[in-house]
Amino acid sequence: MSTLQNIPPVVVAGGAGYIGSHMVRLLADHGVRPIVVDNLATGHADAVGGATLRQGDIGDAAFMGAVLREFQPACVMHFAAASLVGESVADPGKYWRNNLVQTLSLLDTMRACGVGQFIFSSTAAVYGEPVAVPMTEQHPCLPINPYGQSKLAVERVLADYGRAYGLRSTTFRYFNAAGAHPDGSLGERHEPETHLVPLVLQVASGRRPLIARFGSNFATRDGSCIRDYVHVQDLCEAHLLAWRALQAGAAGATYNLGNGAGHSVDEVIAAARRVTGHAIPLRDDPPRAGDPPVLVADATRARTELGWTPRYAELDTIIAHAWQWEQRGAR
Repeated sequence: MSTLQNIPPVVVAGGAGYIGSHMVRLLADHGVRPIVVDNLATGHADAVGGATLRQGDIGDAAFMGAVLREFQPACVMHFAAASLVGESVADPGKYWRNNLVQTLSLLDTMRACGVGQFIFSSTAAVYGEPVAVPMTEQHPCLPINPYGQSKLAVERVLADYGRAYGLRSTTFRYFNAAGAHPDGSLGERHEPETHLVPLVLQVASGRRPLIARFGSNFATRDGSCIRDYVHVQDLCEAHLLAWRALQAGAAGATYNLGNGAGHSVDEVIAAARRVTGHAIPLRDDPPRAGDPPVLVADATRARTELGWTPRYAELDTIIAHAWQWEQRGAR
C-alpha cells in the first residue's frame, strides 16, 4: 500500500488492547498519526509504542472533548469494549454501560466536536445461533447474550445517527480474531485468557498443564466445534481500507471479517502441535451452553467493496505468529 500523507490523525479508542494496539502500529506504519485513548483497565500502555496515549474513559465527555479538540482527528476507530460472553451473562450491567452507554456518550462528544467518521468493532455474536453457514451480513441478528445484544444496539444507534446527523460509519463484525504481529512484538495479553489459540500455546510453553475441549460429539467433521479464525493483522488492514474509503467520501457499511474457512478445535490443536513441536495434552469437558457447532463468515462484501484480501489466512501461519509472541513470554 502507498503511504498516506498530509492527513489528520486518527483516534484509536482501546488502542492499548489486543486488536487496537495492532491498529496503532499499522496506522503509524502508513504515515498516519494514531492518538490512543484507553482507560488501561485491560489494555497495556507499553503496547502503544511511541504513539500518543491519553488515559481516560470514552464516556467521559469532558475528557474526550478535550482530546478531540486538541488533535482534531479525521476519524475515531472504536476498539474499546467488554467482550467476554460468560461475563456478560453474569454481569449484564457492565456490558450495557461499557459497550452501549459509553459509546453513545462518545458519539455525542464527536458530534459536538465536528468529528464525522467512525469505525466500529462489532462481533459475530450479533447473529446468535446460525440458521445458515457461511453467514452473510443479511443473516438474522438474534443475539443470545448481553455481549452480542449490546454490540447490536450500537449498530442500530450508528444507523440512526447516520440518518439524523450525517455520521458516516463502518461496522466490522469480527469472527475469531487470532494471531500476533508477524515480527512477534505484539500479541494477546488477556486476563483471564479465554481464546483457544493463546490457551493452546500456553500449554505448549508450559504455562498451563492442558487444554480443555468443550464437547467432542458435535455434528462436525471431527466432533469438535468449528470457528473462523482471522489474523489480527488482516483485521487491521480491513480497518485501514475502510478508513481510506470514508476519507474518499464513502457512506460506510457493515462487513463481516473472517477467512470463510472454518477450523475445528481439534484442527487448531493439531496445527499447534505441528508448529510448536509439543504434545499439548488434551482433556475432554462437557459442551458449553449455547456453543453452536459451526460459525463461519462469508466476507465477500469486504473483499468486493473494500478490496480486502487476507494475507495470513493459513491456520499454521496464524498459530506460528502467535507462538512467536508466546515464546517472548507474552509480555
